[in-house]
Amino acid sequence: MGRRTLEEHRDAVARHLADALAPRTVRVPLDALADPAADLGALIGRLLAAPAVAGADAPPFANSQLDGYAVRAADVRPGAPLPLAPEIPAGADAAPLPAGHAAPIMTGAPLPPGADAVVPIEEAEGGFAAHAAAGSVVLRVAPRPGAAVRDVGSDLRRGDVVLEAGARLGPAQLGALAAGDVAEVVLVARPRVAIVSTGRELGAGVRDANGPALATAVVDAGGVATRHLHADDDPATFRALLVEAARGADLVITTGGVSLGTHEVVREALADTGTFEAVAIQPGGPQGLATIDADGREVPVVCFPGNPVSALVSFELFLRPLLRAAAGADPVDRPTALVPLAAAVESPPHVHQVRRGVLTDDGVHLVGGPSSHLIGAYARSSVLVHLPVGLEAPAAGTLVETWRIDV
Repeated sequence: MGRRTLEEHRDAVARHLADALAPRTVRVPLDALADPAADLGALIGRLLAAPAVAGADAPPFANSQLDGYAVRAADVRPGAPLPLAPEIPAGADAAPLPAGHAAPIMTGAPLPPGADAVVPIEEAEGGFAAHAAAGSVVLRVAPRPGAAVRDVGSDLRRGDVVLEAGARLGPAQLGALAAGDVAEVVLVARPRVAIVSTGRELGAGVRDANGPALATAVVDAGGVATRHLHADDDPATFRALLVEAARGADLVITTGGVSLGTHEVVREALADTGTFEAVAIQPGGPQGLATIDADGREVPVVCFPGNPVSALVSFELFLRPLLRAAAGADPVDRPTALVPLAAAVESPPHVHQVRRGVLTDDGVHLVGGPSSHLIGAYARSSVLVHLPVGLEAPAAGTLVETWRIDV
């Protein structure tokens, strides 16, 4: 049987995950915005699925936009002293302003009843301490009513739409939600992905690189990741772990155990619900798609090869765009460009080879060889370099497609 093409397997993965990655929403309370010790990282970059509505006016009361004197505008005569009323610091309650008086007021402090303007301290003769000693202040200018006053609700009114559906949460957006006392938001749900690394060698001194790499890739794609480890070749115990992992997940990624060897635990355990194909790519040729029953819920499983470069390249080719689309991430795809090869290279003509490289002024330089275990070379790379089927020996200067992986 012939190999699947890259495009055929992409389509198969998309069909396999269509229901699991269908758009979902989740209501998220915003208590964390009022807690100075809360970690807001889980909100940053999230996409609103419905408008966010203000629960209060912002500002909640009329207040001064600068340090100065609260006055009735009609009382001010430039050069004529005004007796002082008590100072109004930020956060204090303000007593009514007596007619013909001026009250020292700090930025953000509530405007006292009766006042309708604020005169900046820079427009007074002397400073606050001298005025307090004299019991009066001489102002150089007569303000207009409303000068330097932030009116109640001048930014947001209770019931206003603070952010429309589709807005992405960043610093200004979270600040606006906090200012408007938004109690909760409806967000595009993040896909929940369980990652199960397999292989007896993982219990015999080989460190699991796939779990950390793929968990980070899932989070970068907008998902939530959990990691699990299966370090023997027993299909029954692997299947039990898979059920456990699937219970809290929309989909499961497995790594390893999908080739044609004699101890392929994933292939054996999922033979009744899965299909395993050879795909015309390098690295990452062996691929599988299956399902697992988790308490009556059929959870899709995407089975990647076990070598770390194979697993990461497989994620980039088949899964990352789907996860980003489901999470509302933008852009969905990696930035691409046609770049000349800095040196000649050989590639198997019957597969789509994905190499790792770095961009320089003279083109793209490949980093490391084609072997699928060279995760260190992958880590030093800035692009994936695509050498499609039939491109057997491209010369230096040949334009090739690159995907940026460092942004």
